[in-house]
Amino acid sequence: MMIVAEKIAKIRHLMSTMNLDGVILRQRRSFSWLTNGKRNHIVTTTELGVADVVVLQDKVYCITTKMEFARIKEEELAGFDWEWITPEWFEGTEGVIKSLCQGKTVGMDVYPETIPDINGRNISRELAELSYVLDSDEIERYRWLSRSVAQALEKTCREIKPGMSEFEIQALLISKAAGLGIQTPVLLVATDQRIYAFRHPIPTEKKLERYAMLVLCGEKWGLIANATRFVHFGALSPELQKNKQTLAEIDLAFNLATRPGTPINEVFRQGIEAYKKWGYPDDWRYLHQGGPTGYASREFLANLDSLGVVQCHQAFAWNPSLKGLKSEDTLLVTESGPEFLTHTGEWEYLEIEKHGVIYPRPDILVR
Repeated sequence: MMIVAEKIAKIRHLMSTMNLDGVILRQRRSFSWLTNGKRNHIVTTTELGVADVVVLQDKVYCITTKMEFARIKEEELAGFDWEWITPEWFEGTEGVIKSLCQGKTVGMDVYPETIPDINGRNISRELAELSYVLDSDEIERYRWLSRSVAQALEKTCREIKPGMSEFEIQALLISKAAGLGIQTPVLLVATDQRIYAFRHPIPTEKKLERYAMLVLCGEKWGLIANATRFVHFGALSPELQKNKQTLAEIDLAFNLATRPGTPINEVFRQGIEAYKKWGYPDDWRYLHQGGPTGYASREFLANLDSLGVVQCHQAFAWNPSLKGLKSEDTLLVTESGPEFLTHTGEWEYLEIEKHGVIYPRPDILVR
């Protein structure tokens, strides 16, 4: 509970600096971050949960309906000394929040219009920034999640067979993730020519012939780990042989530039320079290149105008691509260099040397 108290103190410091009387947390990510990975959602396709937290200067309230109260109190927030307010399900929670915040200026992680007649300000960006630097417990959870996401991808790549539809591949990957309690907010599957035609290909009924791309952003405890893997049946074409090596070089340019204190737009610039160096000056335009991650698949998509600097123990997921290829892993920024959280050591790797250090980067699995 000490870590929760420290996070509440951060919120109250933000309240002080922004001249706020309170903060309302409605997003699932906010709830999970504040409560050390607990869950307040029912529907998985919305950012909002079914339990709201209101932080005032002297109290913290958890507001949910009587319908949801028992499970959340017993399975998620047992031991929390917050004050509960539980209206009937048919009354909703907005009226209670409005009463608590009457006459106050409050910050919110959603648009103020979602709760009419309160003096609210959308401070979702400022609240998200509080979660960028991960504490030791979050890092341990993230390591497990990232490795599990990568293993689910890699095991699926080893099991799929030509003739399977992209939907069938999707189902196999989902089963591996769901068996570990991992949600799949983003799951992409493409085979053969669809990999070359589309940079964000959702699964279809198309059947695998020789080449498959699997992408998974897996969520647990509010954290999201991101990775992409490829499998090819039979020998690679000369173009793929060349481009996979080139992409690994571009990938490392992004990842090795992600050092504490470096402006995020400078990391992006160095990645773009690598595209130019290796003869593909415009390919970065065809897919976003990623950015900070953690409690979102991407906190924002980095570009040359991005604000902020890389922080130690912040997570990033860069995803440079060339036609028919993409490289994506989740990394943790450390003082000694990037820690690739989605590296399992159980895959096929390209070895790239930089400054006397060998970096293994995921290869195309050839079966």
